[in-house]
Amino acid sequence: MRRLARDLGRRLQHRGYRLATAESCTGGYVAQVVTSIAGSSAWFERGFVTYSNAAKQEMLGIKAETLERFGAVSAEAAIEMAKGALMHSRSQISVAITGIAGPEGGSEDKPVGTVWFAWAGGGRPPVAVCEHFEGHRGSVRRQAVETALRGLIERLQ
Repeated sequence: MRRLARDLGRRLQHRGYRLATAESCTGGYVAQVVTSIAGSSAWFERGFVTYSNAAKQEMLGIKAETLERFGAVSAEAAIEMAKGALMHSRSQISVAITGIAGPEGGSEDKPVGTVWFAWAGGGRPPVAVCEHFEGHRGSVRRQAVETALRGLIERLQ
């Protein structure tokens, strides 16, 4: 993950961009990984840990009807989170992560390991992707962080 974070930092600096993160199931893990890189203050602007629906609404401006209609673990919520991170920061690119890391909380429609990602900014329209990870809670969270970082790198290519 450190290699991915260093690569991301180089790409952000090259473009003069700053990153914002909006994290739910990863609880700030992406922000922790990127800030473990010396000099990341040049390209990491801020992180939002919005574990509860209330936090998603208050800190990122997620609409109540989005949460009611689609749930917090959805493409719609992830996109609103990513857009909200941009609107409530001085960043040019963002990533949002919302999912079910387990071991409880899953359903037939959204089993444990279901994680939605959204990336916004960088001069491109927002995009959301769903992944289904296997393993225990820590493994799901780690895979989610790696996916988030890879998605940011791809968006900057």
